[in-house]
Amino acid sequence: MKKGLWVAVGFLVVIALAGLLVFGSYISAKNQMVAKQEAVHESWSQVDIVLQRRADLIPNLVATVKGYAKHEETVFGDIANARAGLLNARDPQSKIQANGQLDSALGRLLMLTENYPDLKSNQNFLALQDQLEGSENRIAVERRRYNETLRDYNTFIRQFPNSIWANMAGFQPNNAYFEASPGSRNAPQVKF
Repeated sequence: MKKGLWVAVGFLVVIALAGLLVFGSYISAKNQMVAKQEAVHESWSQVDIVLQRRADLIPNLVATVKGYAKHEETVFGDIANARAGLLNARDPQSKIQANGQLDSALGRLLMLTENYPDLKSNQNFLALQDQLEGSENRIAVERRRYNETLRDYNTFIRQFPNSIWANMAGFQPNNAYFEASPGSRNAPQVKF
C-alpha cells in the first residue's frame, strides 16, 4: 500500500512540475512577446516622427520653388495631396502607402528644380534641400530599424513553441513592412 501511495505522489509531483514548466514557458514567452510588440510600436513611433518632420518641411520647400516655377501647379498639387494623405493616415499600412506617394511627388519636385538654375543657387532653397536630405536619411534609418524590429517580433511569435503561446495570448503577425515603392526601381534619367 505504501509503495502505491509513493508512486501516486511521485506521479502527481511529476505532473505538477511539468505543469509548472509549461506555465513558466507560457509566461516567459508572453512577456517576451509583449516586449517585442512594444519595441515595434516604439520603432513605428520613430518612423512617424521623422515622417512628420519631413511633412513639416515640405510647405517651406514648395513655397520657395513656387516663386521660381509659378506654372508647375500640377506638381505642387500632387505634393499637397500626398502630404495631406500622409498627415491623415492613421495606421502604419496607410502611412506607408501615403509615404510612397509623397516620395514620388517629391522626386518630381526635385527633378523640376533642374529646369531653374537660379533656384538651385538660392540660399533658402539650398538650406531647405539640405534639411530635406537629412530628413530622408533619418527616414531611411528609421524604416530599416522598424523593419528589423518587426521581423524580430514576427519571427519570435512564429517559432515553436512561441506560436502556440502567441495564439493563446492573441498575438498576431504584423506584415506592415516598409518596401521600396514601384517607381523607385527605375533610375531617373538625367538629360543635358
